[in-house]
Amino acid sequence: QVQLVESGGGSVQAGGSLRLSCTVSGVSSATYSSYCMGWFRQVPGKEREGVASIASDGSASYADSVKGRFTISQDSTKNTLYLQMNTLHPDDAAMYYCAANLSPSPWTCGLGAVGRGGYLHFEVWGQGTQVTVSS
Repeated sequence: QVQLVESGGGSVQAGGSLRLSCTVSGVSSATYSSYCMGWFRQVPGKEREGVASIASDGSASYADSVKGRFTISQDSTKNTLYLQMNTLHPDDAAMYYCAANLSPSPWTCGLGAVGRGGYLHFEVWGQGTQVTVSS
């Protein structure tokens, strides 16, 4: 059974950086490599939004709000997904989740992942890690 565990959240001042990690267990590296992985975030009362996604070929998609500031990457040998977040804004404060799309298509792992409702394409979720940004 696939399990995802996030880490790396915390509190930073505006302009600061954080690196989130997501460790995937219960699958081989080969199987993990076939997944589309994504980062999502959610604040209370708002819909979960896609932040970034990465396909098996390494191609990445980003929400407009984080382009140029966030970088998604992964180490398939460690079954680990990362999100490097730089120049954080107070608006970036949220619970951040990693998720796996087990049978992705170019759309569901691309613009579909970071567009509205993109979370619907992802079947497996971590428990989340909180990011707080103070102004």
